[in-house]
Amino acid sequence: MTLSTTDAPSGVRPAGWALAGLGVATLAVVALTTPWRTLSEGAPAVAPDPARDFTPEQIARAETFDALVSRPGYLSLGLTLVVAGVLVATPLGARLAGRLPGPWWLRALLGVLVLSVAVAMLRWPLGMWSESYLRDFGLSTQTWPAWSADRAKSTGIGAGLTAIMVVAVIGLARRFRRWWIPAAAGAFALTVAASFAYPVLIEPVFNDFRPLEAGRLRDDLLAMAARDGVPVENVLVADASRRTTALNAYVSGFGATRRIVVYDTLLRAPADEVELVVAHELGHAKADDVLWGTLVGGLGAAFGACLLYVVTSAGGVRRRAGVASLGDPGAVGLVMGVLSLATVLSGPAQNLVSRHIEARADVHALNLTRDPATFVAMQKRLSVTNISDLSPDFIEYVLYASHPTAPQRIALARSWARLNGLPEP
Repeated sequence: MTLSTTDAPSGVRPAGWALAGLGVATLAVVALTTPWRTLSEGAPAVAPDPARDFTPEQIARAETFDALVSRPGYLSLGLTLVVAGVLVATPLGARLAGRLPGPWWLRALLGVLVLSVAVAMLRWPLGMWSESYLRDFGLSTQTWPAWSADRAKSTGIGAGLTAIMVVAVIGLARRFRRWWIPAAAGAFALTVAASFAYPVLIEPVFNDFRPLEAGRLRDDLLAMAARDGVPVENVLVADASRRTTALNAYVSGFGATRRIVVYDTLLRAPADEVELVVAHELGHAKADDVLWGTLVGGLGAAFGACLLYVVTSAGGVRRRAGVASLGDPGAVGLVMGVLSLATVLSGPAQNLVSRHIEARADVHALNLTRDPATFVAMQKRLSVTNISDLSPDFIEYVLYASHPTAPQRIALARSWARLNGLPEP
Protein backbone atom coordinates (compact mmCIF):
# COMPACT_ATOMS: atom_id res chain seq x y z
CA MET A 1 0.00 0.00 0.00
CA THR A 2 1.26 3.47 -0.86
CA LEU A 3 0.73 6.18 1.71
CA SER A 4 -0.64 9.49 0.48
CA THR A 5 1.80 12.41 0.67
CA THR A 6 -0.33 15.04 -1.03
CA ASP A 7 -0.74 18.37 0.67
CA ALA A 8 -4.52 18.46 0.19
CA PRO A 9 -6.22 15.06 0.50
CA SER A 10 -9.49 14.74 -1.37
CA GLY A 11 -11.46 14.30 1.86
CA VAL A 12 -10.68 17.71 3.30
CA ARG A 13 -13.86 19.42 2.12
CA PRO A 14 -16.22 16.63 3.32
CA ALA A 15 -14.25 16.48 6.57
CA GLY A 16 -14.67 20.24 6.91
CA TRP A 17 -18.42 19.92 6.49
CA ALA A 18 -18.49 17.09 9.03
CA LEU A 19 -16.42 19.22 11.37
CA ALA A 20 -18.89 22.07 11.07
CA GLY A 21 -21.85 19.73 11.54
CA LEU A 22 -20.38 18.11 14.64
CA GLY A 23 -19.50 21.53 16.02
CA VAL A 24 -23.08 22.72 15.56
CA ALA A 25 -24.46 19.49 17.06
CA THR A 26 -22.16 19.77 20.08
CA LEU A 27 -23.04 23.41 20.68
CA ALA A 28 -26.75 22.61 20.28
CA VAL A 29 -26.64 19.81 22.86
CA VAL A 30 -24.65 22.00 25.26
CA ALA A 31 -26.98 24.96 24.74
CA LEU A 32 -30.12 22.88 25.28
CA THR A 33 -28.92 20.83 28.27
CA THR A 34 -26.95 23.44 30.21
CA PRO A 35 -28.99 25.25 32.90
CA TRP A 36 -27.90 28.77 32.07
CA ARG A 37 -30.29 30.13 34.70
CA THR A 38 -30.69 28.04 37.85
CA LEU A 39 -33.14 30.24 39.75
CA SER A 40 -36.19 32.00 38.37
CA GLU A 41 -35.88 35.56 37.11
CA GLY A 42 -37.63 36.86 40.21
CA ALA A 43 -34.95 35.51 42.57
CA PRO A 44 -33.42 38.30 44.70
CA ALA A 45 -29.83 39.10 43.87
CA VAL A 46 -27.33 38.28 46.61
CA ALA A 47 -23.70 39.28 46.10
CA PRO A 48 -21.02 36.74 47.06
CA ASP A 49 -19.04 38.01 50.03
CA PRO A 50 -16.27 35.86 51.53
CA ALA A 51 -15.92 38.24 54.50
CA ARG A 52 -19.50 37.56 55.56
CA ASP A 53 -18.95 33.85 56.18
CA PHE A 54 -15.23 33.33 56.65
CA THR A 55 -12.85 34.76 59.20
CA PRO A 56 -9.88 36.88 58.12
CA GLU A 57 -7.62 34.00 59.15
CA GLN A 58 -9.53 31.53 56.94
CA ILE A 59 -9.45 33.92 53.99
CA ALA A 60 -5.73 34.58 54.45
CA ARG A 61 -4.99 30.85 54.71
CA ALA A 62 -6.90 30.13 51.50
CA GLU A 63 -5.10 32.96 49.69
CA THR A 64 -1.69 31.76 50.88
CA PHE A 65 -2.39 28.18 49.90
CA ASP A 66 -3.68 29.21 46.47
CA ALA A 67 -0.66 31.41 45.81
CA LEU A 68 1.68 28.55 46.64
CA VAL A 69 0.00 25.77 44.63
CA SER A 70 -0.58 28.10 41.69
CA ARG A 71 3.14 28.22 40.97
CA PRO A 72 3.60 24.55 40.09
CA GLY A 73 0.12 24.57 38.54
CA TYR A 74 0.90 27.32 36.06
CA LEU A 75 4.32 25.83 35.33
CA SER A 76 2.67 22.49 34.59
CA LEU A 77 0.23 24.17 32.21
CA GLY A 78 3.11 25.98 30.53
CA LEU A 79 5.03 22.72 30.21
CA THR A 80 2.01 21.10 28.57
CA LEU A 81 1.78 23.87 25.99
CA VAL A 82 5.53 23.85 25.30
CA VAL A 83 5.69 20.08 24.82
CA ALA A 84 2.60 20.10 22.60
CA GLY A 85 4.04 22.95 20.55
CA VAL A 86 7.35 21.12 20.09
CA LEU A 87 5.58 17.95 18.97
CA VAL A 88 3.43 19.86 16.46
CA ALA A 89 6.02 22.30 15.14
CA THR A 90 9.18 20.17 15.07
CA PRO A 91 10.14 16.71 13.75
CA LEU A 92 11.06 15.45 17.23
CA GLY A 93 8.27 12.85 17.30
CA ALA A 94 9.06 11.63 13.80
CA ARG A 95 12.75 11.25 14.64
CA LEU A 96 11.90 9.31 17.77
CA ALA A 97 9.64 6.89 15.87
CA GLY A 98 12.33 6.45 13.23
CA ARG A 99 14.68 5.04 15.84
CA LEU A 100 12.21 2.56 17.30
CA PRO A 101 12.18 -1.09 16.15
CA GLY A 102 9.40 -3.26 14.78
CA PRO A 103 6.37 -2.94 12.50
CA TRP A 104 4.44 0.31 12.23
CA TRP A 105 1.96 -0.49 15.02
CA LEU A 106 4.74 -1.40 17.49
CA ARG A 107 6.67 1.74 16.63
CA ALA A 108 3.54 3.83 17.18
CA LEU A 109 2.80 2.08 20.46
CA LEU A 110 6.35 2.50 21.70
CA GLY A 111 6.33 6.13 20.57
CA VAL A 112 3.26 6.87 22.71
CA LEU A 113 4.83 5.06 25.67
CA VAL A 114 8.18 6.85 25.39
CA LEU A 115 6.62 10.30 24.98
CA SER A 116 4.11 9.70 27.81
CA VAL A 117 6.82 8.58 30.21
CA ALA A 118 9.08 11.47 29.18
CA VAL A 119 6.34 14.04 29.83
CA ALA A 120 5.48 12.34 33.14
CA MET A 121 9.09 12.58 34.25
CA LEU A 122 9.20 16.27 33.32
CA ARG A 123 6.06 16.81 35.38
CA TRP A 124 7.28 14.74 38.32
CA PRO A 125 9.20 17.53 40.14
CA LEU A 126 6.25 19.88 39.71
CA GLY A 127 3.95 17.25 41.17
CA MET A 128 6.25 16.77 44.14
CA TRP A 129 6.37 20.53 44.61
CA SER A 130 2.58 20.73 44.72
CA GLU A 131 2.31 17.66 46.94
CA SER A 132 4.70 19.22 49.46
CA TYR A 133 2.28 22.13 49.89
CA LEU A 134 -0.65 19.74 50.34
CA ARG A 135 1.31 18.09 53.14
CA ASP A 136 2.33 21.38 54.71
CA PHE A 137 -1.34 22.40 54.92
CA GLY A 138 -2.53 19.00 56.13
CA LEU A 139 -4.49 18.04 53.00
CA SER A 140 -2.38 15.04 51.96
CA THR A 141 -2.08 11.89 54.06
CA GLN A 142 -0.07 9.89 51.53
CA THR A 143 3.45 8.59 51.87
CA TRP A 144 5.80 9.33 48.99
CA PRO A 145 5.72 5.69 47.77
CA ALA A 146 1.89 5.76 47.74
CA TRP A 147 1.89 9.11 45.97
CA SER A 148 4.38 7.80 43.39
CA ALA A 149 2.28 4.67 42.84
CA ASP A 150 -0.84 6.75 42.17
CA ARG A 151 1.07 8.95 39.75
CA ALA A 152 2.48 5.92 37.94
CA LYS A 153 -1.02 4.43 37.67
CA SER A 154 -2.37 7.66 36.20
CA THR A 155 0.47 7.79 33.69
CA GLY A 156 -0.10 4.17 32.68
CA ILE A 157 -3.84 4.57 32.23
CA GLY A 158 -3.41 7.80 30.32
CA ALA A 159 -0.74 6.29 28.08
CA GLY A 160 -2.95 3.27 27.41
CA LEU A 161 -5.94 5.35 26.35
CA THR A 162 -3.72 7.62 24.26
CA ALA A 163 -2.11 4.61 22.59
CA ILE A 164 -5.53 3.25 21.60
CA MET A 165 -6.44 6.55 19.96
CA VAL A 166 -3.09 7.20 18.27
CA VAL A 167 -2.54 3.67 16.96
CA ALA A 168 -6.14 3.61 15.69
CA VAL A 169 -5.68 6.93 13.84
CA ILE A 170 -2.44 5.80 12.22
CA GLY A 171 -3.89 2.42 11.31
CA LEU A 172 -6.99 3.96 9.76
CA ALA A 173 -4.90 6.51 7.88
CA ARG A 174 -2.84 3.68 6.39
CA ARG A 175 -5.96 1.90 5.15
CA PHE A 176 -8.44 4.64 4.23
CA ARG A 177 -7.98 7.91 2.40
CA ARG A 178 -10.93 9.40 4.26
CA TRP A 179 -9.89 7.91 7.58
CA TRP A 180 -11.66 10.66 9.50
CA ILE A 181 -14.99 8.87 9.01
CA PRO A 182 -14.18 5.67 10.93
CA ALA A 183 -11.96 7.67 13.29
CA ALA A 184 -14.84 9.96 14.28
CA ALA A 185 -17.18 7.00 14.78
CA GLY A 186 -14.55 5.17 16.80
CA ALA A 187 -13.79 8.21 18.95
CA PHE A 188 -17.47 8.59 19.79
CA ALA A 189 -17.82 4.89 20.65
CA LEU A 190 -14.65 4.88 22.77
CA THR A 191 -15.88 7.86 24.79
CA VAL A 192 -19.21 6.19 25.53
CA ALA A 193 -17.53 2.89 26.42
CA ALA A 194 -15.02 4.63 28.69
CA SER A 195 -17.79 6.51 30.53
CA PHE A 196 -19.68 3.26 31.11
CA ALA A 197 -16.58 1.31 32.17
CA TYR A 198 -14.84 4.00 34.24
CA PRO A 199 -16.66 3.32 37.55
CA VAL A 200 -15.98 -0.42 37.46
CA LEU A 201 -12.55 -0.52 35.83
CA ILE A 202 -10.69 2.71 36.61
CA GLU A 203 -12.03 3.98 39.94
CA PRO A 204 -11.11 0.75 41.82
CA VAL A 205 -7.49 1.21 40.69
CA PHE A 206 -7.22 4.22 43.00
CA ASN A 207 -9.73 3.53 45.76
CA ASP A 208 -11.47 0.70 47.55
CA PHE A 209 -15.23 1.00 47.88
CA ARG A 210 -17.67 -0.40 50.40
CA PRO A 211 -21.40 0.05 50.83
CA LEU A 212 -22.38 2.59 53.45
CA GLU A 213 -23.07 0.51 56.55
CA ALA A 214 -26.62 -0.10 57.70
CA GLY A 215 -27.94 2.53 60.04
CA ARG A 216 -29.84 5.78 60.32
CA LEU A 217 -27.73 7.69 57.80
CA ARG A 218 -27.98 4.98 55.13
CA ASP A 219 -31.74 4.66 55.63
CA ASP A 220 -32.19 8.43 55.41
CA LEU A 221 -30.10 8.70 52.25
CA LEU A 222 -31.96 5.90 50.48
CA ALA A 223 -35.30 7.32 51.59
CA MET A 224 -34.29 10.73 50.25
CA ALA A 225 -33.33 9.17 46.91
CA ALA A 226 -36.68 7.36 46.75
CA ARG A 227 -38.52 10.59 47.58
CA ASP A 228 -36.55 12.27 44.82
CA GLY A 229 -37.49 9.61 42.29
CA VAL A 230 -33.86 8.62 41.64
CA PRO A 231 -33.27 4.84 41.57
CA VAL A 232 -30.32 4.21 43.89
CA GLU A 233 -29.78 0.72 45.29
CA ASN A 234 -26.78 1.71 47.37
CA VAL A 235 -24.41 4.48 48.35
CA LEU A 236 -20.70 3.64 48.28
CA VAL A 237 -17.94 4.93 50.52
CA ALA A 238 -14.44 5.49 49.09
CA ASP A 239 -11.39 5.09 51.32
CA ALA A 240 -10.16 8.57 50.45
CA SER A 241 -8.66 9.10 53.90
CA ARG A 242 -5.59 7.10 52.90
CA ARG A 243 -4.85 9.85 50.40
CA THR A 244 -6.38 13.10 51.66
CA THR A 245 -8.25 14.89 54.40
CA ALA A 246 -10.46 16.69 51.84
CA LEU A 247 -14.22 16.20 51.79
CA ASN A 248 -15.99 15.23 48.61
CA ALA A 249 -18.66 13.13 46.94
CA TYR A 250 -19.55 12.47 43.32
CA VAL A 251 -21.78 10.58 40.93
CA SER A 252 -20.31 8.59 38.05
CA GLY A 253 -21.44 6.18 35.37
CA PHE A 254 -24.96 5.71 34.06
CA GLY A 255 -27.41 2.87 33.72
CA ALA A 256 -26.11 -0.22 35.51
CA THR A 257 -22.86 1.50 36.53
CA ARG A 258 -24.36 4.66 38.02
CA ARG A 259 -23.19 5.15 41.57
CA ILE A 260 -23.14 7.79 44.25
CA VAL A 261 -19.85 7.80 46.14
CA VAL A 262 -18.96 9.70 49.30
CA TYR A 263 -15.47 10.04 50.74
CA ASP A 264 -15.02 8.36 54.11
CA THR A 265 -13.71 11.71 55.32
CA LEU A 266 -17.12 13.26 54.61
CA LEU A 267 -18.78 10.84 57.04
CA ARG A 268 -17.08 12.73 59.88
CA ALA A 269 -19.32 15.72 59.14
CA PRO A 270 -22.78 16.06 60.74
CA ALA A 271 -25.38 13.75 59.21
CA ASP A 272 -27.56 16.60 57.91
CA GLU A 273 -24.59 18.04 55.99
CA VAL A 274 -23.80 14.63 54.51
CA GLU A 275 -27.42 14.39 53.40
CA LEU A 276 -27.14 17.75 51.67
CA VAL A 277 -24.01 16.66 49.81
CA VAL A 278 -25.77 13.49 48.65
CA ALA A 279 -28.84 15.56 47.69
CA HIS A 280 -26.53 17.56 45.44
CA GLU A 281 -25.29 14.33 43.84
CA LEU A 282 -28.87 13.12 43.40
CA GLY A 283 -29.39 16.31 41.41
CA HIS A 284 -26.72 15.17 38.98
CA ALA A 285 -28.28 11.73 38.73
CA LYS A 286 -31.82 13.03 38.23
CA ALA A 287 -30.72 15.41 35.49
CA ASP A 288 -28.69 12.64 33.80
CA ASP A 289 -25.65 14.89 33.85
CA VAL A 290 -23.24 12.00 33.29
CA LEU A 291 -25.29 10.75 30.34
CA TRP A 292 -25.49 14.18 28.71
CA GLY A 293 -21.85 14.81 29.50
CA THR A 294 -20.97 11.53 27.80
CA LEU A 295 -22.94 12.53 24.71
CA VAL A 296 -21.19 15.89 24.58
CA GLY A 297 -17.85 14.19 25.16
CA GLY A 298 -18.54 11.70 22.37
CA LEU A 299 -19.51 14.45 19.93
CA GLY A 300 -16.45 16.42 20.99
CA ALA A 301 -14.22 13.39 20.40
CA ALA A 302 -15.70 12.89 16.92
CA PHE A 303 -15.20 16.62 16.29
CA GLY A 304 -11.58 16.20 17.37
CA ALA A 305 -11.02 13.36 14.90
CA CYS A 306 -12.28 15.51 12.03
CA LEU A 307 -10.28 18.49 13.27
CA LEU A 308 -7.15 16.36 13.37
CA TYR A 309 -7.73 15.36 9.74
CA VAL A 310 -8.32 18.92 8.60
CA VAL A 311 -5.34 20.35 10.52
CA THR A 312 -2.89 17.66 9.44
CA SER A 313 -4.06 17.82 5.83
CA ALA A 314 -2.12 21.06 5.51
CA GLY A 315 1.22 20.16 4.01
CA GLY A 316 3.01 22.81 6.03
CA VAL A 317 1.89 21.26 9.32
CA ARG A 318 3.10 17.82 8.31
CA ARG A 319 6.37 19.16 6.92
CA ARG A 320 7.19 20.97 10.14
CA ALA A 321 6.51 17.76 12.04
CA GLY A 322 8.60 15.74 9.58
CA VAL A 323 5.63 13.55 8.65
CA ALA A 324 4.72 12.56 5.10
CA SER A 325 1.34 11.11 6.06
CA LEU A 326 -0.73 10.39 9.13
CA GLY A 327 -0.28 6.74 8.21
CA ASP A 328 3.39 7.08 9.11
CA PRO A 329 4.20 5.90 12.68
CA GLY A 330 6.32 9.04 12.91
CA ALA A 331 3.02 10.94 13.20
CA VAL A 332 2.75 9.85 16.85
CA GLY A 333 4.17 13.13 18.13
CA LEU A 334 2.04 15.27 15.85
CA VAL A 335 -1.17 13.48 16.85
CA MET A 336 -0.34 13.65 20.56
CA GLY A 337 0.56 17.32 20.29
CA VAL A 338 -2.68 18.25 18.54
CA LEU A 339 -4.75 16.24 21.05
CA SER A 340 -2.96 17.91 23.96
CA LEU A 341 -3.52 21.41 22.59
CA ALA A 342 -7.19 20.66 21.91
CA THR A 343 -7.63 19.43 25.49
CA VAL A 344 -6.11 22.58 26.98
CA LEU A 345 -8.02 24.94 24.69
CA SER A 346 -11.37 23.26 25.36
CA GLY A 347 -10.89 23.40 29.14
CA PRO A 348 -12.37 26.86 29.77
CA ALA A 349 -15.56 26.01 27.86
CA GLN A 350 -15.93 22.76 29.78
CA ASN A 351 -15.50 24.61 33.07
CA LEU A 352 -18.10 27.20 32.10
CA VAL A 353 -20.68 24.49 31.43
CA SER A 354 -19.68 22.55 34.54
CA ARG A 355 -20.20 25.55 36.81
CA HIS A 356 -23.78 25.95 35.62
CA ILE A 357 -24.46 22.22 36.03
CA GLU A 358 -23.06 22.29 39.56
CA ALA A 359 -25.25 25.29 40.39
CA ARG A 360 -28.32 23.38 39.18
CA ALA A 361 -27.38 20.47 41.46
CA ASP A 362 -27.08 22.94 44.35
CA VAL A 363 -30.59 24.21 43.66
CA HIS A 364 -31.81 20.62 43.46
CA ALA A 365 -30.32 19.93 46.90
CA LEU A 366 -32.04 23.03 48.29
CA ASN A 367 -35.38 22.07 46.75
CA LEU A 368 -35.07 18.54 48.09
CA THR A 369 -33.99 19.37 51.64
CA ARG A 370 -35.43 22.88 52.00
CA ASP A 371 -32.63 23.58 54.45
CA PRO A 372 -30.54 26.56 53.27
CA ALA A 373 -28.95 27.01 56.72
CA THR A 374 -27.40 23.54 56.64
CA PHE A 375 -26.43 24.10 53.01
CA VAL A 376 -24.45 27.19 54.01
CA ALA A 377 -22.88 25.36 56.95
CA MET A 378 -21.89 22.51 54.66
CA GLN A 379 -20.32 24.86 52.11
CA LYS A 380 -18.31 26.56 54.85
CA ARG A 381 -17.10 23.20 56.17
CA LEU A 382 -16.11 22.01 52.69
CA SER A 383 -14.28 25.24 51.91
CA VAL A 384 -12.34 25.44 55.15
CA THR A 385 -11.41 21.75 55.16
CA ASN A 386 -10.45 21.66 51.47
CA ILE A 387 -8.82 25.13 51.65
CA SER A 388 -10.81 26.22 48.63
CA ASP A 389 -9.96 29.42 46.81
CA LEU A 390 -12.64 31.85 47.96
CA SER A 391 -11.83 34.63 45.46
CA PRO A 392 -9.94 33.26 42.45
CA ASP A 393 -8.64 35.76 39.94
CA PHE A 394 -10.14 35.80 36.48
CA ILE A 395 -7.49 33.58 34.85
CA GLU A 396 -7.68 30.92 37.56
CA TYR A 397 -11.47 30.96 37.47
CA VAL A 398 -11.55 30.46 33.70
CA LEU A 399 -8.82 27.84 33.55
CA TYR A 400 -9.50 25.75 36.63
CA ALA A 401 -12.87 26.44 38.27
CA SER A 402 -15.24 23.57 37.44
CA HIS A 403 -17.51 24.60 40.35
CA PRO A 404 -18.81 27.97 41.53
CA THR A 405 -16.80 29.38 44.42
CA ALA A 406 -18.07 28.78 47.96
CA PRO A 407 -19.19 32.43 48.34
CA GLN A 408 -21.13 32.11 45.06
CA ARG A 409 -22.81 28.91 46.25
CA ILE A 410 -23.67 30.46 49.61
CA ALA A 411 -25.10 33.53 47.85
CA LEU A 412 -27.21 31.18 45.73
CA ALA A 413 -28.60 29.54 48.86
CA ARG A 414 -29.50 32.90 50.34
CA SER A 415 -31.21 33.96 47.13
CA TRP A 416 -33.10 30.64 47.11
CA ALA A 417 -34.18 31.19 50.72
CA ARG A 418 -35.54 34.66 49.98
CA LEU A 419 -37.31 33.37 46.88
CA ASN A 420 -38.99 30.60 48.91
CA GLY A 421 -39.91 32.73 51.88
CA LEU A 422 -37.49 31.04 54.29
CA PRO A 423 -35.13 32.75 56.76
CA GLU A 424 -31.91 33.80 55.10
CA PRO A 425 -29.00 31.90 56.65
